[in-house]
Amino acid sequence: MHTRGRRLKLTAVLALTVLTLTGFSTGRHHSSSRHGSSGGGGGCSSSSQDHDTSTSSTSGGSTGGSTHRSRPTYRSTPTATSSVTARPLKDGTAVLKRCASVADPYTTVEVRNPNGREALFTVKVAYKDRTGFTMADAGSQVSVPANGRATLRMAAASTGALDRLDHCEVDPRATADR
Repeated sequence: MHTRGRRLKLTAVLALTVLTLTGFSTGRHHSSSRHGSSGGGGGCSSSSQDHDTSTSSTSGGSTGGSTHRSRPTYRSTPTATSSVTARPLKDGTAVLKRCASVADPYTTVEVRNPNGREALFTVKVAYKDRTGFTMADAGSQVSVPANGRATLRMAAASTGALDRLDHCEVDPRATADR
């Protein structure tokens, strides 16, 4: 009779050990589709472990209390931040298309952008008389699309001096604002 009690205790201890090692516990069932395997639950060495993507919390402040499971939370995937800064803008080119006159007091300049992104360029024009004296300087800005061109119409600096104006000189370098 004494041996029979030992066998019963040994069997109970072995059964409890097997259940503990395979992750089975009361009140908690694992679905095989949740873990993506065709076998049953298991593999946990403690019933308090949780290998799901969902979060869990224990009520009552003790580890033996009931477990409340919430829906899985979707965590954002970290993205690599670029440590490379944007390349500095190259200057564009400016070409005089038409100088201001008494009949039309606007100077027309075509500006080209060699950059792969839109940029703002500053254009400078000098208004000169017959002797080459600079009567006035003017500057204006224009936004030019990536690898494109834009036409800029600039008002003459002084309409009173247009009758003495002989020609316009445009700085061929359109400065990119950085």
